[in-house]
Amino acid sequence: MLYAQARRDARRDAQGEYVPLADQDPALWDAELIEKAEDLLTRASAMPRTGRYQLEAAVQSAHVVRRRSGRSDWAAIERIYDVLLTMTGSPVVAINRAVAIAETRGPAAGFEALDALSNDPRLADYQPYWAARAGLLARTGEGDAADQAYERAIGLEADPAVRRFLQRRRAALR
Repeated sequence: MLYAQARRDARRDAQGEYVPLADQDPALWDAELIEKAEDLLTRASAMPRTGRYQLEAAVQSAHVVRRRSGRSDWAAIERIYDVLLTMTGSPVVAINRAVAIAETRGPAAGFEALDALSNDPRLADYQPYWAARAGLLARTGEGDAADQAYERAIGLEADPAVRRFLQRRRAALR
């Protein structure tokens, strides 16, 4: 929770528009909260068993590495999501894992991992699935399919700023 809170001010720009994690300015992240989160994660890693929340925090830690290195540690993120997926079977984890795979092995591999979830009825109305699908399809050059997936994601999104963000991404396809 501290990692998420640390990035709060970077999630929206000066006009209130949504800024995805990959586009956030790490200088806007709260360094003090991140340090507290890192300290807690270090203490938790000394526990005899690793749990789901430790792994979720480890994913966030691998993202905030970007403050120092300029790049998230996508290889670590993918490995952590592999473990989380085995532990939970969560389709949300599987979506995030597919996005990480796209960063480590390319968008086609990421899309393949995401497409494996396409028959999961829990995702039919889950906006992040459709947004991830649209983004990966766009990155693989599948413009028409990406357009359709963006249309679905936009229709499912309740936040006007996120909806505008998705609309801009969709318009960029044309």
